[in-house]
Amino acid sequence: MAWEDAPAHVCKGGDARGLAFCCPPVKPCPVHNKLAEIGLSPQDFIELKEEFGKKTELGGGPNTCFGSLVWCCKASKPCPLRDSQLQALGISHDRYMDLKKQLADEILAKSNVNTIKYSDEDIAKLAETFNIPQSEAKEALETAGNDLKTAIKNLRLKNL
Repeated sequence: MAWEDAPAHVCKGGDARGLAFCCPPVKPCPVHNKLAEIGLSPQDFIELKEEFGKKTELGGGPNTCFGSLVWCCKASKPCPLRDSQLQALGISHDRYMDLKKQLADEILAKSNVNTIKYSDEDIAKLAETFNIPQSEAKEALETAGNDLKTAIKNLRLKNL
């Protein structure tokens, strides 16, 4: 898969990046909690994903559940509707996941996730926890889109 550290689906406990794989928020589900957590309204989320679809190949896929690949799940989850549309449009799973990563980055850019400011003390505690230099802890936060949970997960994986 092209997106090496792709998160779990939000409905399976994934972080905010997993919103790239969510359906429209039309029923009670964890997407509503995640949207509230990052400061996006359901309508803003819908508009953001639809706009992304208009400027990328993810706007295609009329025979998917919600009429666009922008609403489809991770490539690792079996889905004959998504996969038949990817094939019909000539989109590989790697390209699909690259686009989903771009979508996740765009969602995070519009959210409050990137507005959280970690103090030097917070960064020092993260560095101490993983026994790494503060510069590496700060870089881990930046790489994770300033999402502490993702930074911790990535640092744990790095230590394996």
